[in-house]
Amino acid sequence: MLRPGEDLLKVEDRLWLLTAATGKGVYDFAFDRFFACRRPYVLPDEPIEVVARAGAWPDYAERYRELEAQGVRLVHSPEQHLLATELPRWYPLLEDLTPRSRWFDTPPDARTVEAQLGWPVFLKGARQTSRHRKSLSIIEGPEAFRQAMDAYAQDDILHWQQVVCRELRPLRRVDDTQGADALPRSFEFRTFWWRQQLVGFGPYWWQGTPYALTPQEERDALALAGEAARRVVLPFLVVDVAQEVSGRWIVIECNDGQESGYVGVSPFALWQRVLDVERERAG
Repeated sequence: MLRPGEDLLKVEDRLWLLTAATGKGVYDFAFDRFFACRRPYVLPDEPIEVVARAGAWPDYAERYRELEAQGVRLVHSPEQHLLATELPRWYPLLEDLTPRSRWFDTPPDARTVEAQLGWPVFLKGARQTSRHRKSLSIIEGPEAFRQAMDAYAQDDILHWQQVVCRELRPLRRVDDTQGADALPRSFEFRTFWWRQQLVGFGPYWWQGTPYALTPQEERDALALAGEAARRVVLPFLVVDVAQEVSGRWIVIECNDGQESGYVGVSPFALWQRVLDVERERAG
């Protein structure tokens, strides 16, 4: 049932987890160093609901079916996973909260993009960017777009994804010291929502110059993220929000909490809050 490197454990007798080390400090967390964990030799007779923290599976639907056949049901179905991770799925629910976007099953030409959105645009795959590379993300005009499309065709992360073009909004910057081809750091924050309740909140750009919110900014950011979580109704959702230069807050993207890195969110505090929610639900 388990693949090499995977571990199935029950945390504090409240939460089942399927974990695997990825080698990425921003993602991995040693649960058994901070919580009471047990690894059962025999699974319960009834199917168990499990949260995966094993990295991003390229074959999520297949892995879901494999585990379900063994009585292990991931917290997100394949359809829920796609809703959380792919912009064309969640965008219709959040269209008024996020930059105007268009997506294409095949790479569009520059003229089509210009007619629908104008320049500049933010370019990405339906699920993600390529390692936060500025040259493949912030596109100023037709020639830059053609060069980016050539690069997309060769990129191991982007070539299989739908192409998404987004209106480039003027975001509040933190600093621009990340390198020549790195995305400029914006005033952006990651939120984790477990069963519609906030369980984690912190800066998206956790490296470099620290930045923080005023109390009013925090209330505004969390109000927006909470509205997005209310609309995209999923058990374990990540909502990233950022502030524009004008002071307006916008949704940057959504993700599956199973696959998302902690960035500036405390993993211990996050999982403690998840366990608290589960304890409250159990009465």
